[in-house]
Amino acid sequence: MSKIRVLLAEDHTIVRKGLRSILNGEADLEVIGEAEDGREAVRKVEQLLPDVVLMDITMPALNGLEATRQIKKRFPEVKVLILTMHSTEEYIFQILRAGASGYVLKQAAITELVSAIRAVYGGDSFLSPSISRKVIEEYVRKAEAVTENSYDRRTDREREVLQLIAEGHSSPEIAKLLHISVKTVRAHRAHLMDKLDMHSTAELTQYAIYKGVIGAD
Repeated sequence: MSKIRVLLAEDHTIVRKGLRSILNGEADLEVIGEAEDGREAVRKVEQLLPDVVLMDITMPALNGLEATRQIKKRFPEVKVLILTMHSTEEYIFQILRAGASGYVLKQAAITELVSAIRAVYGGDSFLSPSISRKVIEEYVRKAEAVTENSYDRRTDREREVLQLIAEGHSSPEIAKLLHISVKTVRAHRAHLMDKLDMHSTAELTQYAIYKGVIGAD
């Protein structure tokens, strides 16, 4: 059985060594490297290509949030799990916006941390259960505020392109259906992503389902 390869990014040596010992004690986990600041974490990801980075937020040279942004931009397949002592709404919002797959509070049980690593490796998100409902609701409120009434502000053509993208049509197919050039289709796609602050076809599709542009089936 292949092991989940973990990189530890934590500036406190004692904490880092303790985490290494704990995680290496799990049959399916292997700590393949350590970093004591954000810049080193980015370098180590480039060198080692771990499956999961366990990232502290407060680190010297480059903090964990900025390191997460850089890692997700350059290595989107690498999962980042934030390990933090902070549980305020603003911290959680920043963590998720940076591209992390989730967060675990430092006071959490070891079993929770291990479960979180396995969850994000498997493609799921993980939010520490000890975070209050208020925190999650605040994130949802802020995220929805970004796109509030945004669909209504799109042009007719942009709404047509959005629907066809969400239905799975390629740019050449959309161009043929709408009697426009492929270049124009790509421009509409780029404008939609820019205006909605989205970065993939999957996000556009989820938005289209949310707005009722297409069905969820």
